[in-house]
Amino acid sequence: MKEIYLKDIAHGRSGDKGDTSNVCVYARKPEYYPIIEREVTVEKVKEYFGDMVKGEVTRYEVPSLNGFNFVMKHALGGGATLSLRLDSLGKSMGSAFMRMKIHVEEDELQVTAE
Repeated sequence: MKEIYLKDIAHGRSGDKGDTSNVCVYARKPEYYPIIEREVTVEKVKEYFGDMVKGEVTRYEVPSLNGFNFVMKHALGGGATLSLRLDSLGKSMGSAFMRMKIHVEEDELQVTAE
């Protein structure tokens, strides 16, 4: 088992609306989709962000785009106008998401890297 950053097999787009952060995670190759599906669960996202995301996390699967849309409520300290965070916008959440560590088998990367 090997630990890698999500950014190694995915890229993302993110945004915000009030106190809700939205992060879309797309597999860099279709072969990576099942790895992301297995490794990036709602439970793991909640654990990764800890107290930063105080509300519910919902994962929407978008297999036609080899991706997932994560909606995280109460994730931005009240939103841009209420938060004391330096950068409370959802864009920074996308960068943080890509630094999430996931586990893959060595042969998964060898097969998918070809």
